[in-house]
Amino acid sequence: MKIRYFAWVRERVGKADEDLELPADIATVGDLMVWLKRRGDEYAQVFDNPKFIRAAIDRHHVRPDAILRGASEIAFFPPMTGG
Repeated sequence: MKIRYFAWVRERVGKADEDLELPADIATVGDLMVWLKRRGDEYAQVFDNPKFIRAAIDRHHVRPDAILRGASEIAFFPPMTGG
């Protein structure tokens, strides 16, 4: 699966994207965030507090309980404000 990182998430992880083979037990965005957090300190810094991270599956904003099955891309980014 293609994982993309934006803004300060990208800066802290140290890469814009990566292709990962996810374990079979990763079913939701929240599961993925927990798994990523365990990949190293740079990921732990980002995913330690999931309420500060937003996600999109195939360019559609989703909540942490969104199912990953069938997704080709997931993006992580900080909350956005607009005006």
